[in-house]
Amino acid sequence: MEIKNKRSDKDNRDSQNGRGNRGSHDERDNRDSRGGRENRDGWDSRDNNETAIVYGKNAVTELLRQGEGVDTVYLAEGLSPAVANYYTALAKEAGAAVKRVHAMKLRSMCGTDNNQGVAAYASAVEYATLDELLAVAAARGEDPLILLADGVEDPHNLGAMIRTALLAGAQGIVIPKRGGAQVTPIVAKTSAGASMVLPIARVANIGEAVRRLKEKNVFVYAADMEGPAMYKQNLTGPLALVLGSEGKGVSPLVKKLCDGLVSLPMSQHRAGVDSLNVSVATGVLMYEVVRQRGGF
Repeated sequence: MEIKNKRSDKDNRDSQNGRGNRGSHDERDNRDSRGGRENRDGWDSRDNNETAIVYGKNAVTELLRQGEGVDTVYLAEGLSPAVANYYTALAKEAGAAVKRVHAMKLRSMCGTDNNQGVAAYASAVEYATLDELLAVAAARGEDPLILLADGVEDPHNLGAMIRTALLAGAQGIVIPKRGGAQVTPIVAKTSAGASMVLPIARVANIGEAVRRLKEKNVFVYAADMEGPAMYKQNLTGPLALVLGSEGKGVSPLVKKLCDGLVSLPMSQHRAGVDSLNVSVATGVLMYEVVRQRGGF
């Protein structure tokens, strides 16, 4: 599934020693790198997009099942009657209109041939606040498990991370307004509809998000090759995981603000390949958390 906004979005501890070192930051660690503390009140305010077009069978199905904010469903004229009837019935339940359009028209609307003959206009992603992500955990009676994407640039990776986070039981994901992929059509499609289900908070500053989580007694680990192996760290209790960009990893300041580091051990026979894809690393780490917590 893909989302194509009608308007462009302008916003295109140094310690590895465990939980006991949370208080070891010096005053410089508590300064904001970008923007300062004066912006704190607005750092995670609700931030909504306008109308978007969503496409792809899985994405449109999930959208219609949510049943909110769907305006019109577009079906290619060449769709089989069974498929067309299925989406017509879903649209009717969601209160959306259905229009049959030529395949070329649908391609023009979506900007790609890879639309599977199904698209829908709907309200774009409604970003949550960090407090709302924590409220989801409280409502479920669960310890928080929050994923933070620090500068992840590839939309395919972000979409896969969102999908994994949802399936691993996380209550939400945090992305930056700038310096990382946003929830675009490619992200939505790669997530197979998970971006419409998992709460997503978009913040001005990942470092400030780390600080706020720590104030809420959430322990924050940064994924880093220099950290102890994941199975040697305590990943139970209220937890957030920070995964960094494809090329540079977690930024130095964010890494320094975290409570600890965690790494994924790799074979000595890796022939010069020194890291995992960020979305794959996310999956491995998230399910190590699930394992340590005793499963679902």
